Amino acid sequence: MNARPGAQEQESKPKAITIGVISDTHGLLRSEAVEFLRGSDFIIHAGDVGDPEILVKLSEIAPVTAVRGNVDRDVWAQGLPETNVLEAGDALIYVLHQVEQLDLKPDVAGIAVIVYGHSHVPLQETKNGVLYFNPGSAGPKRFRLPVSLGRLVVRGGKVQDEIVKIAD
Repeated sequence: MNARPGAQEQESKPKAITIGVISDTHGLLRSEAVEFLRGSDFIIHAGDVGDPEILVKLSEIAPVTAVRGNVDRDVWAQGLPETNVLEAGDALIYVLHQVEQLDLKPDVAGIAVIVYGHSHVPLQETKNGVLYFNPGSAGPKRFRLPVSLGRLVVRGGKVQDEIVKIAD
């Protein structure tokens, strides 16, 4: 038998699923954001897209799960749902634009992550075992907030999260 050392160990590890998370582009898809999202297995856009071409460009990188934000009012945006769910391996990820409009108990529903936008403030916090994840705004710089986006890595039902600033 000529099995290479560690081969069985590698095969038993669940595959990591990488999800790029972006929000509040408001019609601007920065080249830095595109580069950050390359290599993602999925992309989530948490609303305030601003231009349908952004979703087209993102879908050239990976399948996109998107929701409509409060500024997405044109006819093209009516096709976007207000909430959406991405199943990534063993993790359910619930997406909406404004977390204040959450109308379910995610821990009871078996949801691992709530992804949202709207505030432009990057945030990662866990409540009742559920990760609440706002990647911040990746569009035009607003207020004194950084331009940022995020990444979720799901492996075996566990979720690792990070937020990356692409401009101050």
